[in-house]
Amino acid sequence: MSDPLGAAAFDFPALLRRHGLLHEASLLPPVSASRPASTFTPTQATTILAFKFTGGVLVAGDRRATAGNTVVYDRADKVLEIDRHSIMAIAGVPATAWEMARVLEHSLQYFRRTQLQEMSVDGKVRALSKLLRDNFGFVLQGIGIVVPIFATYDFAGDGQARLYFYDAMGAQFEVAEYAATGSGSPAVRGVLFYENRWGKKRLQKLSEEDAVTVALRALDTAAEADTATGGVDRHAKIFPLIKIISRAGIKTLPEEQIAARFKRTVA
Repeated sequence: MSDPLGAAAFDFPALLRRHGLLHEASLLPPVSASRPASTFTPTQATTILAFKFTGGVLVAGDRRATAGNTVVYDRADKVLEIDRHSIMAIAGVPATAWEMARVLEHSLQYFRRTQLQEMSVDGKVRALSKLLRDNFGFVLQGIGIVVPIFATYDFAGDGQARLYFYDAMGAQFEVAEYAATGSGSPAVRGVLFYENRWGKKRLQKLSEEDAVTVALRALDTAAEADTATGGVDRHAKIFPLIKIISRAGIKTLPEEQIAARFKRTVA
């Protein structure tokens, strides 16, 4: 049955225009010399990486946050504990990412207390995906992009560590070996690919000490090519944040251990 009004009948803005009730020009505030267009530059955080090794999953991130070509902060926390066996590492706008992490943490905590059990791995992964989809409006405005990595331990399934990365729209991708996001990620992925393909051992066969060395080398390489990646500042004693997920839970490596490993195998 044909529609005598056509498809335009379902276009509500077009209907308002036909009746003279919508004037787009009146919806936009005028831009003048006294009220210039916005030049807001959001704070960004990069670079993060994660890979599987013999002890579980290592998740690491540099500490620098930038706004354009300005270093805003050199001690940003980009590797966040969500629950006893889950980590969310962030690249993108910290304000948005930290709020996502808080919402996700409270959601998992509420589920655990009301259902008297942990949320499934698939549930955790989809919960973060939904937060990213809900944030997509800010992404389109260029002020709220977040591209995280999520690592967790699957007790109900195969009893192995699981690792995922996401795009800005919330699509999740499970990886078998390693992941990296952020402005320094091309250099990081190159290092991880090389180590996994031609190193003395594949990443999943590395010991904890060797895994830390690979992570430090990858971030140091990224810092050489990307000004938004902080790398290591030995004078200020600023080192990447490294956490490890295993069956026993989450372990945060102390700065003293990271500094000693950096001095011995990287510097």
